[in-house]
Amino acid sequence: MATEELGVINEENTNKWKKILEKYPEANFLQSPEYGRMNEKLGCKVIIDDFEGLGWALMIVRNAKRGRYLEIPCGPLIDWNDTAARKKALAQIAKIGKAEKCVFARMRPQLAATDKNLKILETLGMKKSPMHLAAEHTVMLDLTKSLDTILAEMRRQTRYEVRQSEKIGIEVTSDDSEEKFREFHKCQVETAKRQGFVPPSLEVLMAEREAFAGNIKIYTATAPKNNNATFVAKYPDIKNGEVIAYGMIVGGGKEADYYEAASTLLNRRVPGAYALLWQAIKDLKEAGYERFNLWGIAPAGQTQHRYAGVTTFKTGFGGEIVEFVPAHDLVLSRLGYLKDYVVETARKKKRHL
Repeated sequence: MATEELGVINEENTNKWKKILEKYPEANFLQSPEYGRMNEKLGCKVIIDDFEGLGWALMIVRNAKRGRYLEIPCGPLIDWNDTAARKKALAQIAKIGKAEKCVFARMRPQLAATDKNLKILETLGMKKSPMHLAAEHTVMLDLTKSLDTILAEMRRQTRYEVRQSEKIGIEVTSDDSEEKFREFHKCQVETAKRQGFVPPSLEVLMAEREAFAGNIKIYTATAPKNNNATFVAKYPDIKNGEVIAYGMIVGGGKEADYYEAASTLLNRRVPGAYALLWQAIKDLKEAGYERFNLWGIAPAGQTQHRYAGVTTFKTGFGGEIVEFVPAHDLVLSRLGYLKDYVVETARKKKRHL
């Protein structure tokens, strides 16, 4: 059964999503009805299909200049060891994609990048995508562990920076107000100019804020507002309350994700980002989340990758380095896909992805 155009957040989908989370604990917010609603707000068509009770896929119709395609981030959620279930899912996805006049369907399932799983995707006739879809390489923190254990498992330098941030009194707050999202966007635009990435638009951020109300927060790390003597002695030129770093964290199911970030030039001198993530870890653990996805590191050995700069920072918090299968494409129009493949391959090289 598919739900189209009327809006994906309804009682039926909400109840189905709760059951899916019980059956597929690896699911995250990118397959939630809220993420679908966010895309609806941006003018995209969103379709949910449960493959006649065999799983779940939230699909977004993307209208790109190079070709219309169907996107399934961190999905579909099915039993990939069940031959009948995966054939049924792929056949239905192809049917929907063709009905929507899509050139291809792009998906990045929540599957570990093992030879077995890669072979499954290959036997289904899918091709490795020239572009990524959601974080394929990441660090996953186990929030069921005690805070003392999480701290002890950090890299020595990271643990030092976390303790130093507490000693000098860096303040971390969380907020979901429109004003804070606008403030975050302004800083992220400046961060993007320095670091060479394309930030989400303010429209996207506002759509995320509205769709994920209650499950999305902007964390802000600032210099102490109370003239902390230790901080003043170490950083006499920094004003009280100056912003050091921001982080946008989205929750869904058992997982919370460090989805977006931004920082000021102060973050190069002051351990604001360390303070921010440590506070987020404590808050998320208290809220009952079981894991914290730090969302995106460079593959091993790729020093020119766009995430190379943040990899040392994120891996310093300990946790498990996880590699998911890369995005794969189900080709629906060979000629149209060839055009897209050439364009995206060139773009990937240019962006150091």
